[in-house]
Amino acid sequence: MTTFNFKPVEEQVAYLKKGVHEIIREEDLRAKLEKSRKTGKALRAKLGVDPTAPDIHLGHTVVIRKLKHFQDMGHTAVFLIGDFTAMVGDPTGQSETRPPLSREQVQANSKTYLQQVFKILDPAKTEIRYNSEWLDKLTSYDIIKLAAKYRVARMLEREDFHNRLVNQQPISVHEFLYPLLVAYDSLVLEADVELGATEQKFNLLMGREIQREYGQESQVCMTMPILVGLDGSRKMSKSLGNYVGITEPPQEMFGKMMSIPDELMWSYYELLTDRTEKEISESKNEIADGKLHPMDLKMSLAEEVVSIFQGADAGRKAAENFQRVFRDREAPAEAPTQKVPRGLAKKLTALLVELSLAPSKSEAERLIKQKGVEIDGVTVDDFRKEIDLSQPGELLLRAGKKKFLRIIVE
Repeated sequence: MTTFNFKPVEEQVAYLKKGVHEIIREEDLRAKLEKSRKTGKALRAKLGVDPTAPDIHLGHTVVIRKLKHFQDMGHTAVFLIGDFTAMVGDPTGQSETRPPLSREQVQANSKTYLQQVFKILDPAKTEIRYNSEWLDKLTSYDIIKLAAKYRVARMLEREDFHNRLVNQQPISVHEFLYPLLVAYDSLVLEADVELGATEQKFNLLMGREIQREYGQESQVCMTMPILVGLDGSRKMSKSLGNYVGITEPPQEMFGKMMSIPDELMWSYYELLTDRTEKEISESKNEIADGKLHPMDLKMSLAEEVVSIFQGADAGRKAAENFQRVFRDREAPAEAPTQKVPRGLAKKLTALLVELSLAPSKSEAERLIKQKGVEIDGVTVDDFRKEIDLSQPGELLLRAGKKKFLRIIVE
């Protein structure tokens, strides 16, 4: 058995509580940490993820980072791929029965998930498990025995089930099995702590109860807040288009981060970085006192987040590019180029459409009227302007805030 010289309990609790929404129960967590210090045996912190999609965005990383915090304190991070439960379908937050995934879809998603997760977790200190290891082997008798451990009335207290019942929307029997199966995962893995988003609280609490029903010490449930998306109001989600993917090009990640409302910075600092509460509070005071501009702090946040997933060099270059393009109004270092054959003069509106810098001539005209078009750094204010293409040469076009194109006439 591997032993570890753990830090004092209060120090561990202070580190592990950062950004956490709720701990059920904190006194149980303290007791488990105290026991692990006395025995030298690490706690087993579990995070179960159903690979229902191949890519991870920043919203997913909030709870994965909390699992890393347990690693930092010397505990065992158990990252569970729900390859079996993904085929059942998590009913959490669903207003209707969701279609099950095929085993092939789940396996393909699992592979890319792990590649991305190890941008956060230390692979050498992570125990990777798949719940098909044990759920595939359950007999009909085992499942009936498990189902007997929980009451239907309790299941219908669950908000999404209750709402569907009240609204006379169908609930399939297999959806009742989902929370029981993920609770069984905690039993098999002997989880001391289970992590999840706030919306997963019912499933986590089920794990506590099923462990107790089978004579095992109940896990501590730790829930993390939902990360608000770029729009500043709704949960970060691919379907809503308000997300930042962790494998997106660094400049795209940086640009998206810079688009968040200023007030959202604080929760992003808390949930996506290792900045302490004291450091975040000091930054708030500096902005309130006028010593620090919000954009400067937001640039620091964007660079830090890009660096976490893409490396420090990528973060620095993305910050330099943003400074050059959006603050100094210069062209990006690597502006795309396009060759244009020599010919007669062409109206600027037509050229913008031809080069895909505007979707239509009317949109190109609107951009020009709003002073959103520049040629070689000079704003164009006449939408009737024509561009001379009769001689070889080069010019830099900017349309809107982000679109740059270097034109080579030959």
